[in-house]
Amino acid sequence: MFKASELRNKEVINMTDGERLGYVYDMEINSHTGTILALIVPGKEKQKLFGKNTELRIPWSDVSRIGQDLIVINKTNTE
Repeated sequence: MFKASELRNKEVINMTDGERLGYVYDMEINSHTGTILALIVPGKEKQKLFGKNTELRIPWSDVSRIGQDLIVINKTNTE
């Protein structure tokens, strides 16, 4: 068992292609049940002058393993 706060700042890697997606900086949580719905990592695009930062939403169902420093996902399309 782990705390949700322990997931912050872990690196997310896609085991399908070995791509490093970034570090978890936020989570989407169901407020009624307290379950994690998705992990949020910053997108790869640079911040636009008047636009929002892009972010990558990784559904919890795509998480394969959680290690001490890494979170491994199994997803063929991460867009």
